[in-house]
Amino acid sequence: MAEARVGRRLAAIVAADVAGYSRLMGLDEVGTARTLREHRKVTDALVAKHGGRIVKTTGDGVLLEFPSVVDAVECAVAVQAVMAQRNEGVPQDRRMLFRIGVNLGDILIEGDDILGDGVNVAARLEGIAEPGGICISSSAYEQVRGKVPVEFTDLGEQTLKNIACPIRAYSVGPSASVHQTAPLRSLAPRLSIVVLPFANIGGGPEQEYFVDGVTESLTTDLSRIRGAFVIARNTAFTFKGKAVDVKKLGRELTIRYVLEGSVQRGGDRLRVNVQLIDAENGEHLWAERFDKPVADLFDMQDEIVSRLANQLQAELVAAEARRAERSLHPDCMDLVFQGRARLNKGLTAENLPQARSFFERAMSIDPGNIEAMVGLGMVDASVAAVLTTDDWSGRCKTAEASLTKALSLAPNYAVVHVYLGLIYMYTRRIAQGIAECELALELDPNLAGAHGLIGYAKFLLGRGAETEAHINEAFRLSPHDTLSHRWLVWIGLAKAQLNLDEEAVIWLRRGIDVNRNYSLAHFHLASALARLGELDLAREAVQAGLEVDPTFTVRRYIDGTGVWALSDPTYLAGRERAIKGMRLAGAPEG
Repeated sequence: MAEARVGRRLAAIVAADVAGYSRLMGLDEVGTARTLREHRKVTDALVAKHGGRIVKTTGDGVLLEFPSVVDAVECAVAVQAVMAQRNEGVPQDRRMLFRIGVNLGDILIEGDDILGDGVNVAARLEGIAEPGGICISSSAYEQVRGKVPVEFTDLGEQTLKNIACPIRAYSVGPSASVHQTAPLRSLAPRLSIVVLPFANIGGGPEQEYFVDGVTESLTTDLSRIRGAFVIARNTAFTFKGKAVDVKKLGRELTIRYVLEGSVQRGGDRLRVNVQLIDAENGEHLWAERFDKPVADLFDMQDEIVSRLANQLQAELVAAEARRAERSLHPDCMDLVFQGRARLNKGLTAENLPQARSFFERAMSIDPGNIEAMVGLGMVDASVAAVLTTDDWSGRCKTAEASLTKALSLAPNYAVVHVYLGLIYMYTRRIAQGIAECELALELDPNLAGAHGLIGYAKFLLGRGAETEAHINEAFRLSPHDTLSHRWLVWIGLAKAQLNLDEEAVIWLRRGIDVNRNYSLAHFHLASALARLGELDLAREAVQAGLEVDPTFTVRRYIDGTGVWALSDPTYLAGRERAIKGMRLAGAPEG
């Protein structure tokens, strides 16, 4: 009896699944299942419209068959376009993003099911597609190029799991002429990161506990960054001791950044290496090394984690700002990150207006956006603090209004408490300002700036001898902080208040060496040098200050500091000495 002939045919096969489905189910099992059902009602209709057949569904995946590869690719593009629309307004970490693979190949027929390499290739192409993206084989590309109005990017030969020969693949992107399929943005959440378990190099079990503790604590502390999406430690630790392809990991977890590191002990010293990687392209964005004498491991863990968390926040903001610069149509948060990055570059007469412009544009897009509201408050508070305007009183009022409104919407926003504390200090409510900083530290113990500001408050209270200890705590938590130059200057002011002008000069110069864009530092340095009789150097310092802020006058300094000058005789005496020194140095009177 002749063996039954196996049924075969040429077909376009589409495989699709949901990127990061396990993570979404972990966040909300019932809601995720319901959302997927609702999306499928729409996407199933698109499949029918383009002549496709649903072969089978498997949890979050679906296998489709089309008689035409043109129809298959058009359907895939339509699905991604409608999904982009349906995801609008959904938080980044809750968006459901499909990955789609398309292949034209020979298939085996087994009832309603289809089998064979043609199906397997489509499934593997889906696995290398970006979340929200489409990847097709060269066999499909040859049939659709010039027929489907989309752009294709040659990905080269791809070695796919369990596929004998490499497959040339192409990613599919919408064309500018296809109005219904607007270009898809990067679909991983902003500030999304996984902290991979740090490697323990040559250490024993005691060090292993320390290394794992650093990973866990850093995961917790990064989660305190407002707007950050940090992969849970239970998921991160499944990669412990494994070689990781960061780009593949980024696709699987739908994240933008990967942090990896190692801990090595040599004699009585401990070395920690860390690096931040862009998960989308594998680019190394930042690296740091910490070398410390071995002390109490738990104290070391806290210090290392705090330092990393503070540096990483600045690096992540800078990375997000660079992404935003490449966007043709920036949204509200794109503009917020650009504003924050501009503030981090220095509180100058140039940077502050540019930062304000970004935050104002963000507010015009979304008037209720808390981050933009806070950004405006930070700019106004900073303008008042560095005296780059004669309207410092008005800036204090607008800053307080913005920050107070933001706290009414987000009472536990720690950084806002710090900036509100700054405004209180500049408006003669210093005790209230210190209380705001202490509240901020309760909400986030890593806020080095709160310690620094408390130190400055002690100077305003005429207790400059206490300033340095608070600043040292700020440096312990964040030695490379974007505002560290101001902390150094504040120690200099405290030394001057104690009539230690030679020490004041040392600290003020250290602050200027870190960041020359803090104009007041130059004028205080000029004052201290003039009091020491170094008039030529004092005049040079005045000129350096005027290069940063050409509008500075002694009158503005008198009026501005008068707002927060209390009746403490020590503070008032130090202020008079500063004014006298500026005049001796030749600062413009105004």
